[in-house]
Amino acid sequence: MQDPTGHIYDQLSDEMPLYALVEAFYRGIAGDPLLRPMYPDDLEQARDHLVLFLIQRFGGPTTYSRQRGHPRLRMRHMPFQIGAAERDAWLTHMNAALESVPELSPFRDDLKAYFQSTAEFLVNAG
Repeated sequence: MQDPTGHIYDQLSDEMPLYALVEAFYRGIAGDPLLRPMYPDDLEQARDHLVLFLIQRFGGPTTYSRQRGHPRLRMRHMPFQIGAAERDAWLTHMNAALESVPELSPFRDDLKAYFQSTAEFLVNAG
């Protein structure tokens, strides 16, 4: 079965919708009392990493892997206790960000499914 998110990048006119998604997501994170402590004081590098990861994951250039190596999502998130509350808060911010970027609306269902499965994958605490 073909990955429904693997070619989104090719269908966008440019990368700006992914940058807009990440900016909107981090505006939510910045004010979240549960999730904000998991992030560094300066969110700029986290934003850069996420947008490069999403560009690569959705079929764009592999800049993320060239700069940081294999994504290894579980390993990179293992230092943080991620349970149902953290998963749900993360999804709330990502889904709100997704709703705020009209250029991504043709892919919304596939992106929501991807973000849901990824968030579930990263849960590491009861």
